[in-house]
Amino acid sequence: MKTIYLSGKSCFLWLLLGLLTIIASFASAAETHYHQFVVQTVPVKRLCRTQNILTVNGQFPGPTVEVRDGDSVVIKVVNAGPYNISIHWHGLRMLRNPWADGPSYVTQCPIQPGGSYTYRFTIQNQEGTLWWHAHTGFLRATVYGAFIIYPKMGSPYPFSMPKREFPILLGEWFDRDPMVLLRQTQFTGAPPNVSVAYTMNGQPGDLYRCSSQETVRVPVDAGETILLRIINSALNQELFFTIANHRMTVVATDAAYTKPFTTRVLMIGPGQTINVLVTADQTPGRYYMAARAYQTAMNAAFDNTTTTAILEYKSASCSNKKGQSSRPILPILPAFNDTATATAFTSGIRGLSKIKVFRNANVNLFFTVGLGLINCTNPNSPRCQGPNGTRFAASINNNSFVLPRTTSLMQAYYNGIPGVFTTDLPPVPPLQFNYTGNVPRGLWTPTRGTRLIKLKYGSNVQIVLQDTSIVTTEDHPMHVHGFHFFVVGAGFGNFNPATDPARFNLVDPPVRNTIGTPPGGWVAIRFKADNPGIWFLHCHIDSHLNWGLATALLVENGVGPSQSVIPPPPDLPQC
Repeated sequence: MKTIYLSGKSCFLWLLLGLLTIIASFASAAETHYHQFVVQTVPVKRLCRTQNILTVNGQFPGPTVEVRDGDSVVIKVVNAGPYNISIHWHGLRMLRNPWADGPSYVTQCPIQPGGSYTYRFTIQNQEGTLWWHAHTGFLRATVYGAFIIYPKMGSPYPFSMPKREFPILLGEWFDRDPMVLLRQTQFTGAPPNVSVAYTMNGQPGDLYRCSSQETVRVPVDAGETILLRIINSALNQELFFTIANHRMTVVATDAAYTKPFTTRVLMIGPGQTINVLVTADQTPGRYYMAARAYQTAMNAAFDNTTTTAILEYKSASCSNKKGQSSRPILPILPAFNDTATATAFTSGIRGLSKIKVFRNANVNLFFTVGLGLINCTNPNSPRCQGPNGTRFAASINNNSFVLPRTTSLMQAYYNGIPGVFTTDLPPVPPLQFNYTGNVPRGLWTPTRGTRLIKLKYGSNVQIVLQDTSIVTTEDHPMHVHGFHFFVVGAGFGNFNPATDPARFNLVDPPVRNTIGTPPGGWVAIRFKADNPGIWFLHCHIDSHLNWGLATALLVENGVGPSQSVIPPPPDLPQC
């Protein structure tokens, strides 16, 4: 046998190589995270008044879930509350696993009081800021929290690593039980009462009564750069967000990196997330972060208050000569109806995706999205308190979506239960009209049904979402479960299929999971239907979802197990 002798230098190189291999294996090792979410009612005091609200683990907002790309998550949800509930993991793709997606009566029956369900899923090629929330009725008004996905160990951000980071969850505070609000609007046919405050991380802030003591503070050192993970958890309201005297650099939206984009103001719709870098480059002091409504529906009531938190330089003198805290500087926010500012912000975002958008779609869908009215035989009825004795409705291509009640769509599909849904939602409006013009009153009333769109696995899908002027034009933040998509174009007025596609951005479009229709306009999205199952598509203004502004995409299995839905877990709730 021949013996090989290594020099000291060679031994060192082999040892170094071995150590690097071991480090790399640790760096790439995925973890499994176990959590228990107990849904329970707790008393919470806001605006001088204590009221019972539904929470997870007694926290409002709920606990933050922190994982890395490639990790697995096991979350047991125990329903110790008074209502049926389910939890949706907003923006997580749940590849081949719709059973973990969460919307009640879509991919599962809700968890009944006293019951439990364990969500099991793996993070696959996603990183950034997402969130989780209840997906039953209006319960997400208080049942929500951040879901943060860090890069795999050793994988850097595409920007300089910030020294610190802070999640900022924007929300709405109501003066009554959200389920009471839901029952009221379902009975009357009118819009629900608006919120009485907006919140940041559950706190209204200094500008509301009995709120200054608990105002959220974000401490910074002069000169440092921090990362803010901003989430719009509001039930029904798009919001403007800004920081006094500071610029923000957008680096990600909906857990997808963007080209750096510097701005003084953000517009963020319900369901959306935006990551921004903020450098503490101003005179040391205290500066308000503030958010208020961006309201596009004409003549509609809305909460016209402003929530604040404080960006607080640690080196700033905390007291004035009288020993009292100095008043933070308040920023100037856009007017509530400043669509020009909202549009300039949204159109300025460019994507950094490594995946290129496909040039040609083989499935083209054109969806009108908007409100409607249902006529009443007795306009004076207490059940007909919409405009002129009607009831509000909402629809996609004139179909106002109705959720099943005896099973979920996914369970019906998987088990071959007939009569629960159909797959005949029109791919284009059943009647063409001037969508953003003066629409004849005869076109204001939608039909009702549980109508889905069926897609073949692997299809290249384009959806144009067209707002209408029925009742009012409005920004509808549309969310697609199970997918993230390229936003390839947007505009005002009616979409023109002959000329508008020539202006599509197929080079660096942003990637999102929720996108708003410009009020009185359209937005075009593209994605590959590579995730089998049934996936909800709906407006993330929950009052509109309640009125039927939704449908679902049924993506058929492809070839073999790797392109097919996995079997349901044994503890999947039954209706």
